[in-house]
Amino acid sequence: MTTQGADGEGSGAFLKCFGRQLKLLRERAELTQAELGSRIGYGADHVASVERGRRIPKPEMIDAADRVLEAGGLLSAMKEEVARARYPAFFRDAARLEAEAVELHVYDTHIINGLLQTEDYARAVFSMRRPLLDEDTVEQRLAARMARQEIFERRPAPTLSFVIEEPVLRRPLGGSPVLRGQLEHLLLVGAKRNVEIQVMPCGREDHAGLGGPFKLLSPKGGEQVAYMEAQGRSTTASAREEVRSIAARHGIIRAQALTPRESLAFIEKRLGEL
Repeated sequence: MTTQGADGEGSGAFLKCFGRQLKLLRERAELTQAELGSRIGYGADHVASVERGRRIPKPEMIDAADRVLEAGGLLSAMKEEVARARYPAFFRDAARLEAEAVELHVYDTHIINGLLQTEDYARAVFSMRRPLLDEDTVEQRLAARMARQEIFERRPAPTLSFVIEEPVLRRPLGGSPVLRGQLEHLLLVGAKRNVEIQVMPCGREDHAGLGGPFKLLSPKGGEQVAYMEAQGRSTTASAREEVRSIAARHGIIRAQALTPRESLAFIEKRLGEL
């Protein structure tokens, strides 16, 4: 079992440092942001956001900028650290496991899972974080969260399941329009063949999920692990017996929840109430 605590300002500082390096190399090449963007396939606003440390550049953008600016590998050498800096320290191991997972099973109790969030809902979640996150950090975290949703486009498609507590679907984070958009998005994602979304209704008299939210992740060719997160700290459990116990609990939770078909009908009904 490994436990990680909340991160400091290291990630944001590194991204700003990378942005300054990019800007210095661009100015040395006597290129405007628009000119550099045109040569590497991105807009001037995108380049400006990377230079300010507000946007996390994709690996292909870093390689293209390194080549056009004749940086000699200076920028490309930082690709791995840039990718890690997209996430708070406590989530980095989980992000790697998630990206490699062939199966992912999630139980959530307070908010819609990040993989299922719309951009508006995610922005509302980050904006109400206490202590408050600065705007640059909100934008960085938002971009990283949206990038994680590439998991739905992976081939072969991973097996994904989500159990969501009913109150989460009633909590209007960001306002009713944001919640409406989020519920519509759940219906779209829930229609995918490799995704099952279930709702745990409030009326259940027997409930196996009182210990809190968790994820079960199965990497290709590896052992299943469990991931738990709360108050900016995370725990990854890999001991076979502990993971087996959590997996058994997850099976009971899924059995107690509404079926996927019943759950989508429930979400449609909730959407009609807004």
